[in-house]
This record gives sequence, C-alpha cells and structure tokens, in this order.
Amino acid sequence: MRIIYRLIKHSLGSVLAISLGLVPGTSRAAQASEHCSVKSVDYFGWKAERLSNSWVELTIVPQLGGRLMQVNFGGHDFLFVNDELKGKYFPPDEVHHRWYNYGGDKVWPMPEGSKDEQHWPGAGGSLLDDAPYIYEVLSKNAICAVRLTGPTDPFTGLQYIRDISIEESSPVISFHSVMKNMSGYPRSWSQQSVSQYNTASAEDTTKVNAGIWGLTLANPKSDYLNGFHIRTGMGSESAYMIKEGIFKVHPLNSGGEVWIDSPGGWIAVADTTSRYAMVERIRYQSGANYPDKATMIFFTTGQRNRPSSNGFTAPPPQQIHYMEAEVNSPIVELAPGETYAMDTEWYPTRSTDELKAVKYAGTVEIPFEVKAAPNGLLLTGEFGVFYPGTLIAHFYGRGGEALGVTKISDLNPLEPLKLNSTTNVPEGTTRVSLHVVDLKGTDRGDLGEAFVPETTER
Repeated sequence: MRIIYRLIKHSLGSVLAISLGLVPGTSRAAQASEHCSVKSVDYFGWKAERLSNSWVELTIVPQLGGRLMQVNFGGHDFLFVNDELKGKYFPPDEVHHRWYNYGGDKVWPMPEGSKDEQHWPGAGGSLLDDAPYIYEVLSKNAICAVRLTGPTDPFTGLQYIRDISIEESSPVISFHSVMKNMSGYPRSWSQQSVSQYNTASAEDTTKVNAGIWGLTLANPKSDYLNGFHIRTGMGSESAYMIKEGIFKVHPLNSGGEVWIDSPGGWIAVADTTSRYAMVERIRYQSGANYPDKATMIFFTTGQRNRPSSNGFTAPPPQQIHYMEAEVNSPIVELAPGETYAMDTEWYPTRSTDELKAVKYAGTVEIPFEVKAAPNGLLLTGEFGVFYPGTLIAHFYGRGGEALGVTKISDLNPLEPLKLNSTTNVPEGTTRVSLHVVDLKGTDRGDLGEAFVPETTER
C-alpha cells in the first residue's frame, strides 16, 4: 500500500509541476535520467542487488542478513565494508555466538544486554543479523523498491521485513522496516537501524580520517549528565562535545559507545575532508519509551587496540575503522502476530561538521541572512541541499501577507549551495523565506527565514 500511494503521488506531482511551470528546463539536475533501475550485480564476490538512479547507487546483499552494504553518491562510498570478509559468508554461529562483522547497514533489536529475556544478547549467532533474507522487487522505473524478508528469531520472537526504495529524480533513500511478533505471547522491543560508516583515511587506511564527525541535535533538557551518556570506552573534550546545540563525536579521539537523548529526529555523519555528508531522519516521538532514553547512539572504533590474552594491549592483525550511527525507535509491545513499522529516510548531500541545523530541505552551515544592497537585497548563507530543483524566495509583508516569489538558482545535491545573490523584492517586504522546490514542483520546505532590517525594507 505504501508503494502504491507513492506511485499515485508521483504521477500527480508531475502534472502539478508542469501546470505551475516549476520544473527547471536547463539545469543539469533537470536533465537527470527519467528512471531508476534494479539489477543483479557481483559485489566483491557476493551475489548482490543494486538500486540506482542518476544520483545514488545502493548495493544490497540479501545473504548477509539483508544488509545494505554500500551507498554511493557522486562517486563517494559512505559505508564500511570489512576487507577481511569480502566475498565470504559464514552461517550464524549459534554455538559459539561469533559475530561476523561484514559492515554495511542492518536492523537490530533493542534493548541490548544479557540480564534477562527482555534484552537482546547481541548479533553473535543471531538469525536476524546473519541469516539469508528473501529478496523481491516491488517496483521499477518511477520508484524502485525492493523487500527483504528475514527468518524468525527464536530468542526475540521477531521477524524483520524491510522495504528499501529510491525515486527517479532525487538521491533520497527511504526505508520501511517492519518487525513482527512471531511468538505466541506479547513481546516488547525497539527497532534500531545500525549503519557502519567508513572512517578510515583515504591516504592510509590503517589510520582514522581526521575529518570525520558524527552529529545530532543535543537535548537542552537531557536526562543524561552533560547531555550524553558514555556507555563504554573513554571520553574527552576532543572526542565528545556539544557546540551551538549540536552534539558532536570525533572518531579520531574516541573509542566506544555514547548515547544521546536527542529530540531532533536526525543523525548525521559528515566528512570535512571530502565535504560529503549523510543525514538519517526518523520521526521523534515526544514522551515515548526509548531504550534507556537513547534516541540516537554512536559507536566508534577509534584508534583502539584490542586486549591480548596475556592482559597487555596489542595491535590487531588488521585495524579496522568505522563509526556506527544508530537510530532507535520507541519500545513497543506487540501482541502475537502484531507488527510495528519504523520509517526512516537518508539524505546524502555536501556538508561538513559545521552544520548548525538540519531542515527537511537540507543542512544549514551558515544561516540565511538578508542584507541591504544597492539594487535590492543581498541573500547569503551556506547549505547542503537534499533535492535537485530550484531555490525559491518567498516575500512577506509586515502583516504576514504573501507579496510574491522569485527563483534564486537551480539546485544540485552534489554541489554545496553557497548563496550570495542580490535580488529585487516587492515593496513592503519585511521577511524573506528560502524554499527548495524539487524537479516535480513539490515544495520540500525551507532552508531558513530572515527579517529585512528596518532601514532597508522594500
């Protein structure tokens, strides 16, 4: 039903865009391929499935617990793939509970622990993490969607059914993950999206990329001391910090797990070296029962050494570097046969760790500002946009009345938006709002609003 609704919405949106004349006709973004595709590929020796459009390539390996193994955006790979396990598969080790960390992105249950049956003992030997998933294609062309259906896990009683999809004309990735209680009695669990991002340096993969950061909105009324909780590992001012309302973790100086009770509904991984960033978004539910209050979690390998059998630390055979960005749903009680769906979206873009906010249309690094100019108003700011299309300015009067709109520029998610544009504005303008309109004419929201200084009101 969700896929059918999106197909209807897509068709209506295209008609509306043409009727309003909002589809850019000359921009590079507007000339993108009309369709997405789904095909089977070989990925480092694994039998894989690939969803792609003009913006992104998603590589899925159903055999490895239904993992999304890689996301490529503009030639940039985001996710960690374990070199030691490339092309290999080991069935779930239910005897020794060994964990085969292939990398990529997957879904796990929460809360995690071993103190009772209401805590998941971990991925080692788990069917949810390592058993083959059934793969099927749901749709192609305008929307490319696939479904991954997992086995029933005897410990948790859960089965996962995960839909992954992209549309034809943007890099946005949608996930619809369903957990179903296959047991004969009520069970209470949270879903967790676990994404392992590559943090190795491009120049020397034995070292951490110093430009990588994890970010999420800090909670000004946090239940955690200092606004976050270091669950494992060591913390320092250079590893974990809150700056201008944003919680930041630096894998170069950290190693362990940190919990954040963020109310923002988003988590991001940004690389200041390459200026590529990924934002993951979920709907935050105020007052809901999140696992130990954590809505977002980061785990970093850092520069840690593994303990040896004689008690001293020794470097591992091959040091691996990744950071897990983990997004939690609330804990819900499911009756036998009942399901709960977690919907998330990923937005690849161009941004750095200096982002000040995450909007529905993009990231904000330098907030939108309006200044006086000889021939109108100067609009400034720096952003990472999520959708190709058009940047539109809306003008409002003192009483909030709409005075008009104008096109500012074409938009390309592969290019940072550094706004420095002078525009004429209607008489009486006191406020300006920047909006992103995608290729189908859908308004994707604002990047910021700014008041016109009283001495320069038009």
